[in-house]
Parts: sequence; structure tokens; C-alpha cells
Amino acid sequence: MNLAADGDLMKTRRKSTPRGDNPATEPDFFLDIVIVRAAFVIVLIIAAFLLRPFNLSGSYTFLLALASALVIVFLEHRLRRASLKRLIGGAVGSILGILGAFMINAILSGMAFDPGALSLAKLLVLSLMVYVGLVVGANKGQLLNLSALGGVFGAERTAKQEYKILDTSVIIDGRISDICDAGFLDGVLVIPHFVLRELQQVADSPDSLKRNRGRRGLDILQKIRNASGVTAQFVENDYPDVADVDMKLIELARDLDGKIVTNDFNLNKVAQLRGVQVLNINELANALKPIYLPGESMKVFILKGGKEFNQGVAYLDDGTMVVVDNARKLIGKTVETSVTSVLQTTAGKMIFGRYEEKREDGPRDERSGPERAERGDKRPAAGAHAK
Repeated sequence: MNLAADGDLMKTRRKSTPRGDNPATEPDFFLDIVIVRAAFVIVLIIAAFLLRPFNLSGSYTFLLALASALVIVFLEHRLRRASLKRLIGGAVGSILGILGAFMINAILSGMAFDPGALSLAKLLVLSLMVYVGLVVGANKGQLLNLSALGGVFGAERTAKQEYKILDTSVIIDGRISDICDAGFLDGVLVIPHFVLRELQQVADSPDSLKRNRGRRGLDILQKIRNASGVTAQFVENDYPDVADVDMKLIELARDLDGKIVTNDFNLNKVAQLRGVQVLNINELANALKPIYLPGESMKVFILKGGKEFNQGVAYLDDGTMVVVDNARKLIGKTVETSVTSVLQTTAGKMIFGRYEEKREDGPRDERSGPERAERGDKRPAAGAHAK
């Protein structure tokens, strides 16, 4: 989800909106909110002084009213960021929690309890049920389908949230960060905590190579988290009955109805067999490799000699191997070669070419020796030309 683009779009809409259609500009709206909140705090403090709850003195009444007002304003500020689905889910969960607490308290009232202990128990049950109902309802509210209610919630008809779940190998690989910067991944990038734990274990490994790879993965995660064009989310979902991290990724992808982003060949195959969609970074890299057809020419840097006689080996920027015939003597030079064939293997793509000397030595007379001798015989001598 491109938050920066969404923000620019909203700014553009505000600028293009006529003044008469939207009289409340952003600064005016913010000022109104501040005034309303201040008025609410003042009213609550005055009401506390008039009612004197719990028979408190003036200073304690003021502190209680001020603390209550600040808590309410803070909750209101946080709720403004919540989606309508979460608000509806939280409200329904709270109502169900109150109903459950009422039934439990009715049962407790019929038991022989001390009046003070009974009141405390009822309060605890009510608080617990309301809290649990609010939290669970808000979390499950994302499953609501508001579009089924017709045009009542038309503004909430947004596209389905897409989750891309990152595995350890693709984080360590590092190319996922460049793909995010280029804007080719939308939705939410999900980093499970069990993947984070595995990455931390690799970073703490006594092997220096593994340790460096793990630290690189942690740096890539920090870079993804700070990127402005993507949304990274850490989830605590865990599956204690599943020991393998790959199987945990598959179970999490099923729960979130998301896709796994990986470059692990085995995880790719297992996930596809279990009906989970996979985005393979290696397949993306192969799809982006340039296409060369037989007969086309290309310039390559001969890096080393090949296995066969008089062969030179070069590599393209994407790592594709280029085997050039008649180029062993040109190691360390850039030559122009003509593509003869392209071989696609499971490991990648290989290009075979042939070095043509006439393309590198510049223009020359390609006629044979006898022809040049005959041309020399027919050329007039310098003295004769002078005559």
C-alpha cells in the first residue's frame, strides 16, 4: 500500500476542491478539534466539582476529573485512526461482553458471598468481559464484509487487504528492499515473529559467514520498515504444534489469505502443493533478464577462460553466463560477440556467442593475397604517374 501516493492524492484533492464545497480547511478543522476537546475537559471538571464523586476534596476532585478527561481524549484520538470495521467489531464485542458479565453476575448474586467481596467480583467480571469483548471484537472486525449491507457503508468499500509474508531467506537475500523501493509490492508486508527469531539466531551464530548474513537481514528489515512506500507489520501468530518454520509460514498464509515471498525452491514447491500462492524473487529476476536472440550482437567483458578450447566466459549484470567462442586470448577485454544460441536451464539462462575478429580490428581489405598482388601490379609506378 503506497501511503506516500495516497497522501499526495489527498493533498491534490484538497487543493482542487472549491472553497464553497469545503469551507473547513485543514487548519480550521484542527482548531475546532482543539476547542471541542478543551471545552469537554472544562465541562467535565466543572461537573466533578458540582457532583463531588466519592466525597473527595476540591484538589482530589480536580485531579480525578482532569485525569479522566485526558484518558477519554487520548482514547478518542486513538479511535480516530481505527477503521469502521474495527469500530463495529469492538462495539459488538463490548455489548456481548456486557451481556455475558450480566449473566455471570446473576449467578454470583445467588451464591453466599460477603457483600463487599460480591461487589468486587461483579466489578472484576464486568471489566474482564468488556475488555475481552472489545479486544477480540476489534481484531475480528477486519473479517466483516460491509459491502454486503448495500450503500450504507459505501465509503468503506476498499480493496481487500493483501498480505505478503516474508520468509527468512528472502530477507537475507536483500533484493526485496529494492523491489519495495521500486514500488512493485503493494499491500502489507508481514514479518512473523518466528521468522524474526530465526533471523536473530542466524545473526548470533558463531560462524562469521552466517552471522554476517543474519545481521544483513536485520538491516534489510530496518530499511523496509523505514521505507515510505510500504507498510511493514510484525505479527505474533505462532503455531506451537508445528516445528518447521516453512510449515508455520504456510499456516500463517492460510490464516491471512496471503502470499509467501521467498526465494527458497523447496518452500516454493511445498506451498504450491498446499494451495498457497508464492511470489518467488528468483522467478522475478529470471523474468526481468534481457532477451537475446540468435544473430544479435552484444558487448561483454571476458572474465576468464572456458572449459572448451579457445572459449572465453563473461557475465551480464544480472549474473547470466555468456560463453564466447574464439575469445580466450581476449581475457580482460571488452569484445563484441554475436549470439549463436540461448540455453534456458533450471539454474538460469546461458548465452552462447562467437567472437568475430573483423568486428574488433576495424575496416580492412578482405581481398585475398593474389588479388592484392594483381592490384599492385596494375597500380602505376610513381615515376610513370609523374610523367
